[in-house]
Amino acid sequence: MSAAIEVTGLGKRYVLGNTSGGYSRLTEDISDGVARLFHRRAGERVEKTKAEIWALRDVDLEVAEGDVVGIVGRNGAGKSTFLKIMSRITDPTEGRAVINGRVSSLLEVGTGFHQELTGRENVFLNGAILGMRKREIDAKFDDIVEFAEVARFIDTPVKRYSSGMAVRLAFAVAAHLEPEILIIDEVLAVGDIAFQRKCIGKMSEVARSGRTVLFVSHNTGAVSELCTRAVLLEAGKVLLDGPVETVLDTYGRLLGERGHEAVFDVDPALPAAIRSVSLVDSSGQAATTFDLRDEVVMTVRYRVREPLAGLQTSVTLARNMVDVFTSFDTDDLDEIPIREPGEYEATLRLPGMFLKAGSYLARITLGTPEQLLHDAPGAVSFELEELTMNTHHRGYRRERAGIVIGPGTWRTERIGERV
Repeated sequence: MSAAIEVTGLGKRYVLGNTSGGYSRLTEDISDGVARLFHRRAGERVEKTKAEIWALRDVDLEVAEGDVVGIVGRNGAGKSTFLKIMSRITDPTEGRAVINGRVSSLLEVGTGFHQELTGRENVFLNGAILGMRKREIDAKFDDIVEFAEVARFIDTPVKRYSSGMAVRLAFAVAAHLEPEILIIDEVLAVGDIAFQRKCIGKMSEVARSGRTVLFVSHNTGAVSELCTRAVLLEAGKVLLDGPVETVLDTYGRLLGERGHEAVFDVDPALPAAIRSVSLVDSSGQAATTFDLRDEVVMTVRYRVREPLAGLQTSVTLARNMVDVFTSFDTDDLDEIPIREPGEYEATLRLPGMFLKAGSYLARITLGTPEQLLHDAPGAVSFELEELTMNTHHRGYRRERAGIVIGPGTWRTERIGERV
């Protein structure tokens, strides 16, 4: 299979601040004059410093035709810069990127739209930019409008669209005009949940048709569902390129560097705030790695400054960045009590043989049904491993289907002789 994208030694450098030399503006001459008065002898030129940032460096990547590649990484890792180079919005500082095929990109709300033109006119403008003939756009036009759900506003200037309307139409144009390569950034977060699901379905359809997709998203559930391969960027470099589950597992570990304990500064303005979160094993020892059959004990300490009705804390565990479990400290109560001012400690015990082997991130929240007071995503992280199991129990490994092992209980007994 031929390559749709070939990237070799790709790098992008940004220079922060201005440099001296060349013609200067009046404001620059004035600022230099002031600087000389206070910092230099008269007549000595003040040289301005410059700082360089490499958003990408030494990136090598090959994407075959028909591949659906998810690109993940922390904020500032270089994901959007990479997609802008792939979309020919910006040029690389070094290296080369060869793209074989017609590219359609959606990198931000209304990408490629002219704000003064109507939705209809923008559809035809975008199609023309992609090199499509008018009759080809005509054939897809009704499908685009129906998918975007903007039929009533299709002849209204795009500048009057809400952000949701703009992103729906932009995605519909990008996905329906049959590009060989579709590039999608995190813009799907703008739409509502129903539309996000609709977009995922459309991208799956695009992928099944044999076209190539580059998909950047913090929604790793969508990456896991849609992509056949994933790339992890960190500090502008490719940290890992491989199977989706392996890459997302490494990404989860990267986000979970806080380990077994997190301590927070308490905001005195909040009526309640989390002070700390910690992990220990069943013997009370601090731990970040647990045997699959061991109990995991998580303790949340928080402070209440004024009486609060309905205050509750929750723990949400994510594996491969997909939420698999949520529990509230009020789940067993018939009525949520009023928490009086004071220090509180809430302990959650997770039984052994409940969660699959893997890496887990814990998100802790504190609030009432009406107001979220403190949110601590990725507060602590831990590993579940088969430390003591023999080979007969390999069914409990990471490859096991589903997201949990328990909590069902089995009993097997002989009920008669063999016939």
